[in-house]
Amino acid sequence: MPGQYTTTVETLIECRSCGFPLAHEFADLGHSPLANRFVPASDREDPENRHKLCAKVCGNCFLVQLDTVISAAELFSDYDYAYYSSYSTTWLEHARRYAEQVNERFGLGPDSLVIEVASNDGYLLRNFVAKGVPVLGVEPAANVAEGAIKAGIQTDVEFFGESYAKQKLAAGFSADVMVANNVLAHVPNIHDFVEGFKTLLKPTGVATFEFQHLLNIVKLVQFDTIYHEHYSYLSLLSIEQIFARHGLRVFDVQELSTHGGSLRVFVSHETGSGLAEDASVAAVRAKELEAGLADLNTYSGFQTKIEIIKSDFRAFLAQAQREGKSIVGYGAAAKGTTFLNFCDVSASDLEYVADRSAAKQTLLLPGNHIPVVPPEQIFETKPDYILVLAWNLIDEIRAQLSGVGDWGAKLVVAVPKMELIAPQ
Repeated sequence: MPGQYTTTVETLIECRSCGFPLAHEFADLGHSPLANRFVPASDREDPENRHKLCAKVCGNCFLVQLDTVISAAELFSDYDYAYYSSYSTTWLEHARRYAEQVNERFGLGPDSLVIEVASNDGYLLRNFVAKGVPVLGVEPAANVAEGAIKAGIQTDVEFFGESYAKQKLAAGFSADVMVANNVLAHVPNIHDFVEGFKTLLKPTGVATFEFQHLLNIVKLVQFDTIYHEHYSYLSLLSIEQIFARHGLRVFDVQELSTHGGSLRVFVSHETGSGLAEDASVAAVRAKELEAGLADLNTYSGFQTKIEIIKSDFRAFLAQAQREGKSIVGYGAAAKGTTFLNFCDVSASDLEYVADRSAAKQTLLLPGNHIPVVPPEQIFETKPDYILVLAWNLIDEIRAQLSGVGDWGAKLVVAVPKMELIAPQ
């Protein structure tokens, strides 16, 4: 039964970055299913494993991290992983712009090599291939990597780390540019992962990492981005300490709007790269310190804020049900699994969740077993409210659902607060 699976679970008692005892709670979300382990409709009645979902903050280096660790193999490669980057037009455009910027800034060409870690279905590397730049993707989820391989993008189905990097280096690979978008948070052994970058990066090479910025998680109460696949929640403050332990340094930072607010950091070897530190690095450091990310008191009130969000959303549901209003969801994202399970939302509260990904359609959401359907069903059933679970894509989703205003439907966003939004 897919809902009942053998899971290797460890409890983290020391910071995965600096080894300091983990004693300070940031967010306790109870017990939750694995966010991307969707359930076949035939297993609707089968119970699922749920695991503790609690984030703590290190009192020494201020890395926020889960204290329950599930093996990466079980999260990403032991079943058909359901996340495909190519279903978001916003994200595809983000990747295209990134490739153009990097090609121009670092003068890439046919003698260069771009290596992307967690390359998914090749959505980003295709842009470099189109420019004649050689690429290599590294992706642990075989079903997702298959799309890239079919498109002719060289892809290794592997977990990235120091051992893999040494093997590729011995085989003659070394990178001018290495890319890791929204994967650093997914790594249980973050030091092994970063050492792999140091190993494969040319002396003058550049690595870029994108990750959701902890500053926005704290300020905007983005608690639904906490799930078992995200082992860590990152700031410039915490990540610079990790890079420094491996002889790497951040020389540029870009603040991005993606995923509710992210950082893109540009990293080089500490010596020999010839790349000067941009003023943006000091600016983001100062912003984080001003916001209190190096003060434990900043993290202590987060639990109260997420309980308020839950209470407000449950009140909205109750009011809508009293009025006989129909409610559906949009965007079967991992953050939706966290939100719905934490808020105790069942299939009787939410009729279905629509999603563009064919890989998720006909399946059930983890935990509450709400069915996932194609977006066209919204226009057939004409619900009164559409809860946008993938709130980070609200502008894209408003455009996709522009016609729902014809029958007076409203979009609902619950994070960081309850809002009713008119479709475009």
